[in-house]
Amino acid sequence: MLYTGLMYQLMPSMIALEKVLSRSEDSSLRRLFGIGRAANRALNLSRFASLLVDREDQVAFDGILRDIVFLLRDADVEFGYLYEEELYAGALAHDEGICGAFEKQALRVLTLFQSHGVKRVITVDPHTTNILRTVYPKVLGKNRLRVQSYLEVLAEKGATPLQPQERSAAIHDSCVYARHEGIIEEPRDLLKAAGVEVREPEHSGKMTFCCGGPIESLFPGKARAIAETRLGQLAASGRSVITMCPICLVNLRGVADGKSMSVEDISGLLADAHRD
Repeated sequence: MLYTGLMYQLMPSMIALEKVLSRSEDSSLRRLFGIGRAANRALNLSRFASLLVDREDQVAFDGILRDIVFLLRDADVEFGYLYEEELYAGALAHDEGICGAFEKQALRVLTLFQSHGVKRVITVDPHTTNILRTVYPKVLGKNRLRVQSYLEVLAEKGATPLQPQERSAAIHDSCVYARHEGIIEEPRDLLKAAGVEVREPEHSGKMTFCCGGPIESLFPGKARAIAETRLGQLAASGRSVITMCPICLVNLRGVADGKSMSVEDISGLLADAHRD
């Protein structure tokens, strides 16, 4: 089963929310945030966030998921998908310590998988990979699911690129992939096979530096400051940056505007290399 965990789909709303919060973070309006959280328990205010979403952001993040699907099919990986039944994995709720809601959501997700007889899951981002593979078993007990990131699956398949990219890029490791799930060599192997010269910035692999997330939805100013620091480290290794996490992509791209730097998801580069 290909399971997105809805992380990439969530990012356009997170971008819109961060823009609103950043304008009011240091103002007296911040005192009203608690009222908004309380009201959200009775009325789902998140639906109104869709009104603020930039259509171009939505198209771009949907395109990342399409690239991942293309890469898996190109590698002859057969998989199913839950479509409208797919549920959010609860990654941000876990990261921000909302434990009760997270446990309920985890149970809902695993119950859904069981109802469809799902035994193997392919994930598309580090947070969802970690949640399913490491956190769910700790919270709910034994987990009989076999969980792999699509990067691990592609690295195992070793499909041959048709259009080597012949370029260089600084790689930004996801904290969650590198430190918690040990996914370090797979993205490098895939990039090198695609013709990319991988440049290692200061702080990489297990010693990677935070992108500033996922606190951008709570403290956008602090998140931006951390992202600025990380972008400076990456810039020393090149003007092109490759990420493998939707949160990293949003935070680093947000501070790269106007600095002659490009920040892109690894899936797009790999898809370009494998398209005829």
